Amino acid sequence: MGKTAIQTNGLGKRYGSLWALENCDIAVPEGSISALVGPNGAGKSTLLKLLVGLSSATAGSSEVLGQLPRQRADFLQDIGYLAQEVPLYKGLTANDHIAMGRHLNRRWDESFIRERLTQLGIPFDRPVGKLSGGQRSQVALALALAKKPKLLLLDEPVAALDPLARHDFLASLAQAATEGLTVVMSSHLLADLERVSDHVIVLASGKTQLCDNLEAIVGEHRLLVGPREHAKNLGDSITIIHETDTAKQSTLLVRLAPGATMPPDWQRHNPNIEEIILAYMGQAQEGGKQ
Repeated sequence: MGKTAIQTNGLGKRYGSLWALENCDIAVPEGSISALVGPNGAGKSTLLKLLVGLSSATAGSSEVLGQLPRQRADFLQDIGYLAQEVPLYKGLTANDHIAMGRHLNRRWDESFIRERLTQLGIPFDRPVGKLSGGQRSQVALALALAKKPKLLLLDEPVAALDPLARHDFLASLAQAATEGLTVVMSSHLLADLERVSDHVIVLASGKTQLCDNLEAIVGEHRLLVGPREHAKNLGDSITIIHETDTAKQSTLLVRLAPGATMPPDWQRHNPNIEEIILAYMGQAQEGGKQ
C-alpha cells in the first residue's frame, strides 16, 4: 500500500445539536482520484471544509499531507480547493485572476492555464461575471490546477458543465493524477465519477458507509436472488446491505467477508459501483446497520 494523503479518525462536526458529520474514518491514498458521494446533507461539503482548514472539528482528528489542516501558507500551498459557489471575482477578467495567481502561488503554471483556457475558447479580457456558468466553472478549475497542488479538493466541480466539457475536465484530472496529484471530488453524477475514479468514499446520514479502492469494493459485493425464507440464513460471513422482497423471492445486495462461502441455492450477479453506492445510501436512510 502506498502513502496516505488524507487520514481521519472519528472526525465530526456539530452545529448546535445537529451533527453534520460524525465518526468519519477515511484513508485516501496518494495519487488516487477519490469519488466522494452521498445524498444532499450527507456531510460531503462539511468534510471538504474540514480537510482544507476552513472549519474546525468538533470531534476526532484529521491529517492532510502529513499536517493538521489549517489556514496557513505552508499548508495551503499544497492544497487546491474549489467550492460549489465557484469563488471568482465577477468584475475581474480571467487575465486579472491569472495575475493574482501568479503573485500568490510559488508553483504557478501560467502556460498551463493560458493553454487550457485558449483550447476552451474562453476570453481572457471579459469579466468572468459575463461568462456562462460553464465557462466560469472552467476558469475556476483551471486556476485550481495551475496552482500545481499536491492535493485537489473539488466540491461538485462539474455540476454546471455540459457533457462534453465534463468529459474534457475529467480526462484532464485523470492525466493530472498520473503525475502524482491526489484528487477528492464530490459529485452526484455517479457515471462520470466511475469513469475516472479509482477510490470511493460514501457518506450517508453524516457517517462513513464505504471507503476503499473501487475494484476492491466491487469485488467484495454480490447481488443474490433466491428464496425469501432463506434470506436470514446466509451465515456470519455474508452481510446484507439492501434487500428487496416479493412474496416468494428476495434480491439482496450483500458484502462478503474474506473466505465467504456463497449459498448454493442463490443466483449470483456482480453489481456495478452505482448499484453498490445506492444500496448503502438507502441502507443509511432506512436506519440499517452502519
